[in-house]
Amino acid sequence: MKLRYTYTLLTLIIALYFVPAQAQTKKHAKKATVKTVKAKTPAKAPAKAATKTTVRKTDAGAKKLGDVVSKTSQDTTKKGGANGNNPANGGSLSEEIVVTTAYKPVLADAVKIRRNPDLEDKVPFKAPLAYAPMDKKLEQDSEIKRLDAQKRPAEQDSVLLNNYVKAGVGSMKTLFGEAYFGNGRDQALQVGGFLKHLSQSGSWDKQTESKDEVGVFIKSINSENTISGRINYKRRGVYFYGHPDSIPLTFTPQKQYFNDISGEVELAKNFKNVENDFTYSVKLNGYSFSNAFKARESNIVLSGFVNQTIKQFYTGLGASIDVANPKDSAYNLNNSILRLNPYIKFQGTNYKIDAGVTIAKEFGDYDRFFVFPAAKLEYQVIPKYVRLFVEAKGDVNRASIRDFANVNPYINQNIKLQNSVDQLDISAGLKGTLAPGLSFKAAVFRNSVKEMALFVSTQTTQGYKFDVIYDKGRSRVSGFNGELDFKATEDVNIFGRVEFKDYKMATEAQAWNLPKFLLTAGTAIHINNKVSITGSLLIRGTAYDRPFGITPGPLGTPTPNTTLLMKNREIASFADLNGGVEYRVTPVITVFAQANNILNSGYQNWVYYSNYGFNIFGGVGFSF
Repeated sequence: MKLRYTYTLLTLIIALYFVPAQAQTKKHAKKATVKTVKAKTPAKAPAKAATKTTVRKTDAGAKKLGDVVSKTSQDTTKKGGANGNNPANGGSLSEEIVVTTAYKPVLADAVKIRRNPDLEDKVPFKAPLAYAPMDKKLEQDSEIKRLDAQKRPAEQDSVLLNNYVKAGVGSMKTLFGEAYFGNGRDQALQVGGFLKHLSQSGSWDKQTESKDEVGVFIKSINSENTISGRINYKRRGVYFYGHPDSIPLTFTPQKQYFNDISGEVELAKNFKNVENDFTYSVKLNGYSFSNAFKARESNIVLSGFVNQTIKQFYTGLGASIDVANPKDSAYNLNNSILRLNPYIKFQGTNYKIDAGVTIAKEFGDYDRFFVFPAAKLEYQVIPKYVRLFVEAKGDVNRASIRDFANVNPYINQNIKLQNSVDQLDISAGLKGTLAPGLSFKAAVFRNSVKEMALFVSTQTTQGYKFDVIYDKGRSRVSGFNGELDFKATEDVNIFGRVEFKDYKMATEAQAWNLPKFLLTAGTAIHINNKVSITGSLLIRGTAYDRPFGITPGPLGTPTPNTTLLMKNREIASFADLNGGVEYRVTPVITVFAQANNILNSGYQNWVYYSNYGFNIFGGVGFSF
C-alpha cells in the first residue's frame, strides 16, 4: 500500500512540472483519450491490489495530458459483474476506462519565471549645463525662405554680336550685299547703321535693275522722354526695256534712276502706368526726291498729338501740316495739306470706343476743305479670344511723284498730279486668337473714292511708259481681306494675307493694272540652332491695261490712229515662289542660298515688262 502511494505521488509531481509547460507551447487538441488498465490481483484482497495506469495518446495533444494525469488520483477500480471479468468467477480483473474532457489549467500549473532584480545602485553622470545668449535675430521658420536668383553664365551662342556683314553672287549677274552696325546693348542710347545692295540682269536687252540703300539711326531714352532720329538714302536704277514681242527692237532702252534722301526726328513722352497721365509726341520728317530727268519733289511734314487721360476717358488732339513741292519740266506745284484730328476714347471691360473727326484743308495750288469721320468700335465677343470691330474713316491722299515711282518705276515724265479723296471707308470684321499661337483678322469693306488714280501704259519714242490718269467721279471698291499668323513654336512661324476686291468705276471701263485677287504668304522655320529655312509665295490675279489709239508700229515712230483701237491688254495671273536656307557653320560664320521664281513663270507685273525667270544666288555672312 505504501509503495502504491509512493508511485502515485511521484507520477503526479512529474505531471505537474512538465505537462503544463508543454501544453502552453502547443495547440489545443479537440479530444484526449485516456486508457486505464487495472492490474490483476488475487481474489483475497481485491481492494489492495496494485493499480497500473497506462496513458496512450490517440488524437489529443500534450495539452490534454494534464487532465489525464490529474484523473489518476481518482479511484479507477470497479467491481466486476457477472461476466467473465470477475476474479471470483475465475476471470481476470481488467477494465479500460476512456475519459474525455477539456483542459482547464489552474494557477498552480503556471511556470514561474526566475529573474532576480538588479540591486546594484548606479547613478548616471550629468554634466553641468552652460548657457550663452546668441547675438542673432531669430528667424521664423514657418514660411518658406525665398531663394535668391543666381545669374546664369552666358552661353557662347547667346553673346550679342553688334555687327553683321553678308555678301553673295549668283545667276543673272546677281550681286548681293548687306551690312549692319550697332553700338550693342545700352538701355539709354542706341546708335547704328546699315548698307544694302542688289543688282540683277535678265535675258532681255537692258533688263537690269539695281537697288542701293544707306541709313543711320539714333535713339536716346531718358527717364521722361525718348528722342529718335534717322537719315536714309535710296537709289534705284532701271531701263525702259518693255516692248511687245512682235515688234523688232530698233531703239536703245532709256535709263532711269531715282534718288531719295529722307530724314526723321521724333520726341515722345515715355509711357507710365499712372492714373490720369498726360502724353504727347512731336515728329518732323521730310524727303528730297529726284529722277534721271527733270522731276523733283521735296516734302516736310510736322505732326504730333497731345492726350490727357481722365479715368476711363482719353481725350486728345492730333495735327499735321504736310508741305510738298513737286515739279517737272511742265509744272511746279505747291500741294500741301493741313489736318486736325480731335478725338475721345472710352474703354470698358469688354469694349473700346474711338470717336473723332478728321478735318483736312488743301492749300497751295489746290483749295478744298473736308470733314471725315474717324470712329472705331471694338467689342469682345469671346473675352480674351475674339473681338468684333467696326470702323469708318476718310482722308485726302496726296498725289506724289515719289509714291508713284515706288509702285511703278516705269512712269513717264510730267505725270499728272491730282489728290484723290477717300470719302468714306467702312469696314467690319473679327480679329483675335483662335488657339495658342494662332491669330487672325477677317474683314469686309466698302470704300468710296473720288478721283481714283490709275496707271495706264503709253507708247513713246523711248519705249513703253506709264502715265497716271484719274477716274472722274466716285469709284466704289468693296471686298474682303483676311490675315492669319500661326506660330506653332518659337521655331515655326507661318503667316499669310488674302485680298479680294471688286471695282465699280465711275467713268473708266476697268480698274487698269489693279488685280482683283492678291495672296501673299510666308514661313520661317528653324530646324535647329544651325539650319533655318524661309519661304514666300505671291499669287496675283488677272489685271488689264487700257487700250490706246496708237498704231503699234516700230518703236520710235508712233503714229496716231483714231480708227484703230486695241483690245484690253490682259496681264495674266501668276504665282511666284521663293525660298532660302541658311546654315550656321560657327557662331560667327553662316552660309546662305536664295532661290527666286522657283516655278520659272514668265509673268509680268506691268504690260510688256517681263519679270526675271528662275534665279539663284548664295554667299557667306560674318558676325563680329
